[in-house]
Amino acid sequence: MASAASVKSMSIGVGIATGLYGISFGALSVASGFDLLQTQLLSLLMFSGGSQFAFIGVFATGGMSAIGTAVASAWLLGIRNGFYAVRMAPVLDVAKGWRLVAAQLTIDESTGVSTAQSELPEQRSGFWITGISVFVFWNLATLLGALVGASLGDPKVLGLDAAAAAAFLGLLWPRLSQSQSLVVAVGSMIVACALTPWLPPGMPILLAGVVAVVVGAFNIFKPKEVAA
Repeated sequence: MASAASVKSMSIGVGIATGLYGISFGALSVASGFDLLQTQLLSLLMFSGGSQFAFIGVFATGGMSAIGTAVASAWLLGIRNGFYAVRMAPVLDVAKGWRLVAAQLTIDESTGVSTAQSELPEQRSGFWITGISVFVFWNLATLLGALVGASLGDPKVLGLDAAAAAAFLGLLWPRLSQSQSLVVAVGSMIVACALTPWLPPGMPILLAGVVAVVVGAFNIFKPKEVAA
């Protein structure tokens, strides 16, 4: 069982690692034609890294004529947060006044840290501390990236494009000791990679989620019960 201190340390660590990825977004957003205010508002209000990158990426290729496609791509990538919300709602059990805040902080990292804990108090603190940490560091890093912009060079050279993925993989890795989790992870990866060249952004991720639904619905790899 993780202690409160270890959960806090993990949450802040994830927040910093993921937040640094915001430098890449800020720089790329400005390079794509958005000004400082627009870039910052995307991080403050949209606050979903995958959706933000999809939005500016599509917009950069087509300008205002591609705004509809950009919004659709961002929406498709953000749908997963809705599924996270369904999972987290009974865990958090927040009052009405805090539901909007909880919804804004329901992202890959906050859900990952929370579900990695075994006790309810640690699950809740993991969610809130991680969500707040990522929000603060992501927005600060976005501002920094937008300000330094062109002088930063290619963000990929610094490895910033992999920071969020690495942080989430770190949370996922301990759970892959179970055969069902491992099959879901590998199957989803294969589906997503195979479909990425052929489908619009966001669709491969949604279809990869079908793997988890099928495996979970049929409980294909349920551990066999040992007779007493």
